[in-house]
Amino acid sequence: MCSWFQVGSARRVTAQGSPRQHRVSAAAAAAAEMDSTSLEPSLYTVKAVFILDNDGNRLLSKYYDPELYPTMKEQKNFENNVFSKTHKADNEIAFLEGMTIVYKSSIDLFFYVVGSAQENELMLMSVLNCLFDSINHILRKNVERRCLLDNMEGIFLVVDEIIDGGVILESDSQQVLQKVNYRADDNPLTEQSVAQVLQSAKEQIKWSILK
Repeated sequence: MCSWFQVGSARRVTAQGSPRQHRVSAAAAAAAEMDSTSLEPSLYTVKAVFILDNDGNRLLSKYYDPELYPTMKEQKNFENNVFSKTHKADNEIAFLEGMTIVYKSSIDLFFYVVGSAQENELMLMSVLNCLFDSINHILRKNVERRCLLDNMEGIFLVVDEIIDGGVILESDSQQVLQKVNYRADDNPLTEQSVAQVLQSAKEQIKWSILK
């Protein structure tokens, strides 16, 4: 009886709290809601994609967040840090500088997909697998540095079919290959697709490799 009365009294006191207490509680609830919202994954899932050779040199890179490493120097410093942490590791995921990074290697190449700290690793991994499988087909299973450089225009087009401005468009490699005018039983590019590849990749190669 005594215990019930004490609880009931406490409830009445809480309900009759001062206006200031109500304002503080409302502000705290609003702040908590904002924090929760800020942690939700964004539609812009992918922050960056890059491919490095086994010395950590950049072969291809695309950054989709203009506020994330906006200069070439910052990007290369980040890539060097990522390579240093991952090139001898057996894992497929790393966390560095507030980023979630999934990666895989093949012979003398390292493939990376970067997302925010809140991003779903499985989603990022699906992008990585799609990228790798598409490139594996284009390079006829010779996924190594020399072949990659010989087919760079097609690689850029594949990346653009998978990701647009950080938004994931496709995670099925067969769909990607169809969109770039490849077929499972067809190895070479047609004349039309070669023209499209060159048109699409010209400026990207200029900024990613030659600069």
